[in-house]
Amino acid sequence: MTSGSPGSFQSILGIRFYTGEAQGIVDLVSETGGLLVAPAAPALKNIPHDKAYRDALNGADYAIADSAFMVLIWNIVSRPAITKLSGLKYLRLLVEQGHFRSAGASFWVLPSETSARRNLAWLTEAGVAVPAENVYVAPYYEGEIDDSGLLAQLHAVRPKHIVLCIGGGNQERLGLYLKRNLDYRPAIHCIGAAIAFLSGDQVGIPVWVDSMGLGWLWRSISDPGQHLKRYWDGRHLAGLILRHRDRSPVPAEAALGSDLTANS
Repeated sequence: MTSGSPGSFQSILGIRFYTGEAQGIVDLVSETGGLLVAPAAPALKNIPHDKAYRDALNGADYAIADSAFMVLIWNIVSRPAITKLSGLKYLRLLVEQGHFRSAGASFWVLPSETSARRNLAWLTEAGVAVPAENVYVAPYYEGEIDDSGLLAQLHAVRPKHIVLCIGGGNQERLGLYLKRNLDYRPAIHCIGAAIAFLSGDQVGIPVWVDSMGLGWLWRSISDPGQHLKRYWDGRHLAGLILRHRDRSPVPAEAALGSDLTANS
């Protein structure tokens, strides 16, 4: 990951999380480009055995502490304490930036045609100009990501900002794929469902709920069948943090060995 000013990052499970003010990371990513991720607890607990996801997080330039559960456990067992910075708060700030709102500045990768219609309608109302050629409805990615159609569209329009709004786990891998294969350095923002909370594509999360770190509870109450099991599964992240704190749960030697085995 890209280095930052002293004290502005904290390593958790080997991932360097930004710990400064929200506006600071919005400015940093916008000015320097690179890949930003906002990993959630249900996906983070998979990093010991999900190499592709782990590589995507390690290959990112910036990570924000979107997981209220991760922040809670870290602040109980370790210091210095950190503050949650949700993908929703990050996106709210991002869309307020003048450079982001201009026509063609942003490119949106969305999970379905229905989501695209709802989210683009909200962006239009919010004053963010998004031409049709700056929208891409992603397929469901399985296995290694190889999306030449998306690359061609991005190379044609060359946006300064690429916003990935597909599911956690896949969006980080897609972000790393784009970072490695584009011939220029845009800002790639992996913010998952954040825009859906604003557009009505998913249940809206009030600012006060997000500020209290209760977005997971709000979503679980709204649709327990879809969300409750997923968030409950994220409890395993606590054990990882207790055992490994700031270190990666996969030692460098073991990670290297798995790479050699895969390539042999």
